[in-house]
Amino acid sequence: MKHLMTGNEAAARGAFEAGLKVGSAYPGTPSTEIFENLPQYREHVYCEWAPNEKVATEVAYGASIAGVRSMTAMKHVGVNVAADPIFTATYNGVGGGFVIVSADDPDMHSSQNEQDNRYYAKFAKMPLIEPSDSQECKDFIKEAFALSERFDLPVLFRMTTRICHSKSLVEFCEREEHEPAPYKRDVAKFVCTPANAKRHRPMLEAKLAELEKYSNQSPLNTEEINGTKIGVITASIAYQYAKEVFPADTSFLKLGMTYPLPMEKIKAFSKKVDKLYIVEELEPFMEEQIKAAGIECIGKELISNQYEQNPQRLNEEIYGQKPATVKVDSVAVPRPPALCPGCPHRGFFYTMSKRKDFVICGDIGCYTLGCAAPLNAMDSVVCMGGGFSVAHGMAKAFEAMGDNGHKVFGVLGDSTFFHSGMTGAAEILYNRSHVIPCVLDNSITGMTGQQDNPGSGENLLGEPAPTIRIEDVLKSFGYQNIFIVDPQDLTAMQKAVDDALSSEDPAAIITRRPCLLIKKIKHERGLCRVDADKCRACKLCLKAGCPAVFMEDGKAKIDAQLCVGCKVCAQICPFGAIE
Repeated sequence: MKHLMTGNEAAARGAFEAGLKVGSAYPGTPSTEIFENLPQYREHVYCEWAPNEKVATEVAYGASIAGVRSMTAMKHVGVNVAADPIFTATYNGVGGGFVIVSADDPDMHSSQNEQDNRYYAKFAKMPLIEPSDSQECKDFIKEAFALSERFDLPVLFRMTTRICHSKSLVEFCEREEHEPAPYKRDVAKFVCTPANAKRHRPMLEAKLAELEKYSNQSPLNTEEINGTKIGVITASIAYQYAKEVFPADTSFLKLGMTYPLPMEKIKAFSKKVDKLYIVEELEPFMEEQIKAAGIECIGKELISNQYEQNPQRLNEEIYGQKPATVKVDSVAVPRPPALCPGCPHRGFFYTMSKRKDFVICGDIGCYTLGCAAPLNAMDSVVCMGGGFSVAHGMAKAFEAMGDNGHKVFGVLGDSTFFHSGMTGAAEILYNRSHVIPCVLDNSITGMTGQQDNPGSGENLLGEPAPTIRIEDVLKSFGYQNIFIVDPQDLTAMQKAVDDALSSEDPAAIITRRPCLLIKKIKHERGLCRVDADKCRACKLCLKAGCPAVFMEDGKAKIDAQLCVGCKVCAQICPFGAIE
């Protein structure tokens, strides 16, 4: 029987079939659903959400050292966080098979950059495998575990947004249990002292040389000979696009293992065709190596290294054929991202937006949207955990310039606090910074789709878990005045900000109200409406930036389908027109 599955679902199934025993990850689009699909196999697989990608990688690698097959998964920028243990793991080697899933995001659908993580394989010196559809996600991840054990290396398994979220048919197999050998201490292999690392270095180069020989024979790299005029070397989702664009008599060398490249196979294929194209998304990862080997080919001269590819775009780049367009009489009104109606973060950002002397350093999460109009309440967003650290740097710069006119706030969410915000909170206190750290606690990891975290009281398996209280952590650091407030109470929210600003002792703010999308919480819901006779059309209610509030016929109006009755707009209205 075949099943229609996304690449993420198929990757989870493949890991299960391969005998996965331990998995640890941090949620990040487009990788999240891989681990959301593992709890169904809990009888055989232990899986968890870790506080961040570095911890997840270390957990999975620890399981590998113990001898079982293990896996971690993350979005592409998460690999930056996990890089430290990854680079050491390639020097040390593995016990049981160890697979690292990197879900890249060409076109930045939900990311701050579109870095091409194939370069991590070359940089860290580990094999790289890339599937092109859901069936390959399942099959190739099984091969990745076998390859990891055969060559004593972690394997980077690279997916992209289209591979992760597109669906295709997948045929299941039975689970193959992997029986680990009894654990034996191996200090020379797994204790990364400089002396051991120096011994591992030439061993790693020898493994890569053997891997290239394997790559030339690997069943993951296949030829499709259809003619001699045009040949295409491609991989991942770009293979699907190229199949649509190039003529039927085009020959293909489809690579599933893209590092080390099967250079002998590539050279042999290049001699079979008159013109050779390299079709790959983003950077010229394969093209650079192929050209360096003296093989004549066409790649980024025509094909852009920016944004996501698609058949229409590739057809225009290769053949100059612009896609057909249709003129329409009306244009859809753009709908930029916005905080949800009833979002607990809205009251915080509305309060902060009223002061022009505030500098607000934000972070990655739903609250990033506090930067958007009409709130306009954010000055910077850099990376996970950067909300506190960047704020500290800005405050020190203002201090060095003698600028006392700016009040600096660092803002992040509860999941981000546990991910990488605690060190920033320690930095602010330790180096005596005039920064007020603010944790917007909505009791969940919101933007990636309601995953639990160390503060939510539940783990990935749905089991009760100890709740780590953010205020207890901050108090243990030395924050003496911690103001906990419901952000939808605008009077209390304003008082918390004022009290934090006037505090002579280190102060922090925690806004606490659960996200409305948490299904396990029964939320009280209501509905606000506008009394048109009282409305003065001052438009102050629009400054809350709620999608449910709009103007019609010169009066404010509230969309009953969107409103959840949070009453933020009612507190803003100076005429009592909203009830």
